[in-house]
Amino acid sequence: MDEEEQGGGETSEVDFPHTIFAIKTALGHEKTVAENLGHKAKRKGSNITAIIAPTKLRGYVLLEGIKNEKAIEELLKGVQYVRGLVGGDMDISLNEIEHYLAPKPIVADITEGDIVEIINGPFKGEKARVRQIDTSKEEITVELFEAMVSIPVTIKGDAVRVIEKEENQ
Repeated sequence: MDEEEQGGGETSEVDFPHTIFAIKTALGHEKTVAENLGHKAKRKGSNITAIIAPTKLRGYVLLEGIKNEKAIEELLKGVQYVRGLVGGDMDISLNEIEHYLAPKPIVADITEGDIVEIINGPFKGEKARVRQIDTSKEEITVELFEAMVSIPVTIKGDAVRVIEKEENQ
């Protein structure tokens, strides 16, 4: 044992037996590839810990597994829409993909005063101004432009599309 293992020196970074692989796929088939790889890995008893197909990372699937490139390449053989393993001596760290793991709130890009178009529900097609945002419920309160009486309406954040941002920011 060396000095670091005995606790006599500085601790070094722990080397885990798993790594994250990037798999190149056909565009638009990332989810299919992830599902098929998951089924195949389960059937073969492969040491795959996680498979994700982030929507913002088009053309790629991320796979966490044992550090054995040959075993991963063998798993990829015959899976439809797989273009190959991104090669090289490239270890992808968790920090590099962390932003794909935590979803961004729907109302994150909406601010009070923005002008929005309602794209779902009974007010579909109406334009409105955002008056209040509830990030915990992912809802916004708007005032419709063409209503006779100004009545606040609360709707889900994914039911609107921002047309014009508030100018006084």
